[in-house]
Amino acid sequence: MFMEIAIGAIGIGIVLMVGYLVVAQVRAALPVSATNNISSDLDSVQTTVFAGFGLVAVGIIVLAAFGLINIFK
Repeated sequence: MFMEIAIGAIGIGIVLMVGYLVVAQVRAALPVSATNNISSDLDSVQTTVFAGFGLVAVGIIVLAAFGLINIFK
């Protein structure tokens, strides 16, 4: 069961990384005038993606802890 959850968490992490790369590329491709107008929107999207990275990291740490506890039982 832990393996399936860990694989799911890794999949979510990959999706978040791809989302971050897409947002970064969109920001780089926009002209300066357009970037100034929607900069706060892109900042909020990047903040959400960073929060998702943190949640996935905590989830993986917790899963690893439960896995170690079950191994040593």
